[in-house]
Amino acid sequence: MKVELEYGTGTVWAELPETTDIFIPGVTVPDPPHIPEDQLVQATLDSLRHPIGMPPLSELAHAGSRCVIVFPDRVKGGQQPTSHRKVAIRLIVNELLSAGVRHQDILLICSNGLHRKNTEPELRGILGPELFEEFWGTGQILNHDSEDNEHLVDLGKTEQGDPVIMNKYVHDADVAILIGHVQGNPYGGYSGGYKHSATGITHWRSIASHHVPAVMHRSDFTPVSGHSLMRDKFNQISMTMEQRMGKKFFCCDAVLDTQSRQIAIFSGYAKEMMPLSWKVADQRTYVPWAEKKYDVLIFGAPQFFHYGEGMGTNPIMLMQAISAQVIRLKRIMSDHCVIICQSLCNGYFHDELWPYTREMFEMFQHDQMNTLPDMNRYGEYFATNAEYIRLYRYGNAFHPFHGFSMISCAHIAEKNTAAIYITGAMEPGYARAMGMKTRATIEEALADAQLKYVGDHPNILALPLTFKTSAVHLMMKGQTAED
Repeated sequence: MKVELEYGTGTVWAELPETTDIFIPGVTVPDPPHIPEDQLVQATLDSLRHPIGMPPLSELAHAGSRCVIVFPDRVKGGQQPTSHRKVAIRLIVNELLSAGVRHQDILLICSNGLHRKNTEPELRGILGPELFEEFWGTGQILNHDSEDNEHLVDLGKTEQGDPVIMNKYVHDADVAILIGHVQGNPYGGYSGGYKHSATGITHWRSIASHHVPAVMHRSDFTPVSGHSLMRDKFNQISMTMEQRMGKKFFCCDAVLDTQSRQIAIFSGYAKEMMPLSWKVADQRTYVPWAEKKYDVLIFGAPQFFHYGEGMGTNPIMLMQAISAQVIRLKRIMSDHCVIICQSLCNGYFHDELWPYTREMFEMFQHDQMNTLPDMNRYGEYFATNAEYIRLYRYGNAFHPFHGFSMISCAHIAEKNTAAIYITGAMEPGYARAMGMKTRATIEEALADAQLKYVGDHPNILALPLTFKTSAVHLMMKGQTAED
């Protein structure tokens, strides 16, 4: 059979055995129904006015209250006119104004964490032109800056000993509101809730307590789980914030489908709200579909996805993306599973976006660097590099420690596969230097894998659009998210 897979800025066709299975999120197994567009405003308003575990905004806010609305960056949650951000923020602003809050006392903060700061056009796209124009000209829209020491607060450590350093604007606000998306995430199961605050408005030292090999290479991290040490650290950091701020975050989270449409809206106290939102999200995200374990996974990596232009060509980012699929799909992978990924792999690092990854890549080739975890000892060296920090703060680059989150994840594919093939590479040496095999075509890679790893009749799963859609966590039939 012929299968179309992502590749570069377009697609490529592969000739695969007729026995190949195909899974496309939201298509092979339909999502639960989403809220109709004409009902979104009312559904969101109902959630805001009847929050779980805490009073509504009309009681929390009043004349003189300083209010902060924290919203995710462009990496998460869709930008359609009816996106959760656009609908929820507009309604929240209205609720605050109705409670007597002055417009100038409302601040919007993009929770980019260690991601690059979003540009003016991107913020306009995230918020929509009306909200953007309403708040931008008066300086009431900011990107979080994890290196702006004047606007960070050190709250000490959690009971586990993890640093808690957070955005001062959020800390000092009378009402702190988090807009979140409950969408499948390989880092701890779901975005939104306490993951949002623990990663989006903190400092690299806080993030270094959980985005590291000691946490990410544990057996409770792969396959993806909502009960991992990483998830526990998210919760502990965020609850420590609440304890030391003397207030709870008011969360407004939407469970999203494959096209980032709202399935359900949950508002209120994250500790009580998250289990309820996850129960709904599980119906879409943890999919008990497979009837057999797969020996070969085949997909393509576009040049642009998730973190930005060049993710499918930068060798470190590409390896992270492959590993993210392993985290999601481990439950249906055989013990000798092979991955075949079609990637342009042309040596384009996108140095403006990830200015440190070329240096990391070069270091990995020397000084007894045998596996990616060997690089971890340089985390603080990169994280404190003044020029990389300057590019993060003023050049819309990712923070240098973000690269160590990427390499911690990137090693997971090697840990859990027999081999990884990159096909269609323009500069295949970059893939080989990361420990991957290279072949010219998917068909050649499959033939080599059959000869060396999986035999003549492997179970093959093709995953078209795996990086262009909101992914799911695949399971065997009869399995649950707890298995």
